[in-house]
Amino acid sequence: MNPTLEGLFTRKSVRVFLEKPIPEAVKRDILTAAAQAPTAGNQQLYTILDITDRTLKDRLAVSCDHQPFIAAAPLVLIFCADVQKWYDLYLETGCAPRLPGAGDLMLAVTDAAIAAQNAVVAAWSMGVGSCYIGDVMERCEEHRAMLGLPEYVFPAAMLVLGYPTPQQLEREKPPRMDLTYVVHENGYRRMDGARLREAFSVHAGARTPEDWCRAFCQRKYQSGFSREMTRSVLRYLDAFRFGRTGEAEAPPAE
Repeated sequence: MNPTLEGLFTRKSVRVFLEKPIPEAVKRDILTAAAQAPTAGNQQLYTILDITDRTLKDRLAVSCDHQPFIAAAPLVLIFCADVQKWYDLYLETGCAPRLPGAGDLMLAVTDAAIAAQNAVVAAWSMGVGSCYIGDVMERCEEHRAMLGLPEYVFPAAMLVLGYPTPQQLEREKPPRMDLTYVVHENGYRRMDGARLREAFSVHAGARTPEDWCRAFCQRKYQSGFSREMTRSVLRYLDAFRFGRTGEAEAPPAE
């Protein structure tokens, strides 16, 4: 197995870090690797926020579902889906652009996520662990105000990074589903009950699929933070749909 594949197979989320700063050269390599990620039309529809202010990190640790390890992380990066800078450029150069729409946002979210994953892989190759914090999308209005994000910028992903403790390095990586259930040839194949149980048995472990799934559903899918994330994101999507003037975008011509 080559070093790149080995890194992808061994990398796992790290939530406890050594009290060891990340050198500036390593941090720059991580950020440079992020900026080398694939991007739609070479637009780089993202902006990376490097959170260095201690007070701001403390606030994010509270607002992102009360997770103290966020504040303890030596490096905190927020990957923002950014349609604003291109829209501003179009205005600046007299292009008379349409208002950004949901499709532009989704493309920018994809760009931001790919850049974040490049950062994750690069960091792990240098011994730096990381953990994605999806809660940055929750309470979107609060986070956009906290971070000073303009109208067409959305906090798509947050990474906390640092050197793992020995316990985190030794902790077993959670198993992944077999490719049989992940890769479908030429089209989607919806799974029946028996196959669903087979597919998710890797997560259930010694528990029955019913017991495991009910607990997971209650803890994640039905949780208050999951509902809040949906509400918050939908409200932000409405801002794209109605634009600055409050008027809905015209439907496409027949």
